[in-house]
Amino acid sequence: MTNDAQAPALFDTMSTMRAMRRLKSDPVPEELLEQLVQAAVWGPSGGNMQAFQYVVVTDRQVMAELAPLWERCVDAYLATTGKYAPEGMDEEAYGRMVAAIRYQRDHFAQTPAVIIPCYQFPEPRVDEEGLAASAAALGPEGLAQMASTQERFQTLAEGSCVYPGVQNLLLAARGVGLAANITIWHLMLEREWKAVLGIPEAMNTFAVIPVGWPKGNFGPVRRKPVAEVLHRDRW
Repeated sequence: MTNDAQAPALFDTMSTMRAMRRLKSDPVPEELLEQLVQAAVWGPSGGNMQAFQYVVVTDRQVMAELAPLWERCVDAYLATTGKYAPEGMDEEAYGRMVAAIRYQRDHFAQTPAVIIPCYQFPEPRVDEEGLAASAAALGPEGLAQMASTQERFQTLAEGSCVYPGVQNLLLAARGVGLAANITIWHLMLEREWKAVLGIPEAMNTFAVIPVGWPKGNFGPVRRKPVAEVLHRDRW
């Protein structure tokens, strides 16, 4: 929570936006879910291409099909990356987080809604003159660097068109009192998730966001002090 009485209300929303994994099974009204997607659509998109799509799941049968996939992905995560507390994180706090992850795993079939943001870049137009100008601007060394980072560049370019909208969605959920959290564990079994949801093979998925009314309370997030992460003018 900010101590600045003049800070915008949005700051209070951000500072209390915990990842909420314990959800009530009560349904979320369709109009609220559409508001969340609307907030996501308002987010910036590279070149304003807006090539995103959002799959919203509320059907109990579909959720029951996704639940075993979620369980496998969570178990795979907990067996490796999620096995130990990150450096500097309190063990007790980490234990509470893992307990919440397991709760969500065990009750996933009762999740009121799940939102899956998707994105697929349009096919690029071939512009020989433009490519030549781009190469000239970068120079030989720059071209070599670009070649070595092309795959990462593509991934980040798509992500930068999706995740600002996802953050808008999470903030909107918090603003209307809904609990939500972002995960990417589904990528371990993305093909199976796509098959259940009918998502085209060429479409990339970027998150699975469970949404519902919280069982617990919102509260201040625990984050590093700004002084530990801020570099002014240079590293």
